[in-house]
Amino acid sequence: MCALRVSDVMSNHIEPVRCGTPLTEVVKALLENHISGLPVVDANRHLLGFVSEQDCIHALLVSNYHCEGDPVVDDVMFREPLSISPGTAIVDLAQKLGSGKPKVYPVVEHGKLIGIVTRTAVLAELARMGCGIELSKHRGADD
Repeated sequence: MCALRVSDVMSNHIEPVRCGTPLTEVVKALLENHISGLPVVDANRHLLGFVSEQDCIHALLVSNYHCEGDPVVDDVMFREPLSISPGTAIVDLAQKLGSGKPKVYPVVEHGKLIGIVTRTAVLAELARMGCGIELSKHRGADD
């Protein structure tokens, strides 16, 4: 298990959100991908922020209450997101995830987003390795 790295369990099939994306599109992406948050990137995939279900719920409540129209991701994203390197050991990430840190980490290499890793993906891998639990290939969703 010590040899396992983030790159072994990360997902690169979920598209990040681009700046300027309407929040309704972000919510749709979160729901369709069964994930609690998405990285926000620029045109060159540089990580600019992170948007979570919590961010969307709050913004949509305020927007609907005040009839302000559809906010964009830039209005609600967290601008100093935690990220992780693909070479990070899974045991190190598992310790962070176990201490209540985010459920989803953007995976960044050479300053660019290359994927995400979720708490669920790490749990599935730990269960497979430590308990012999066989699961179908994990999609990267965190719920």
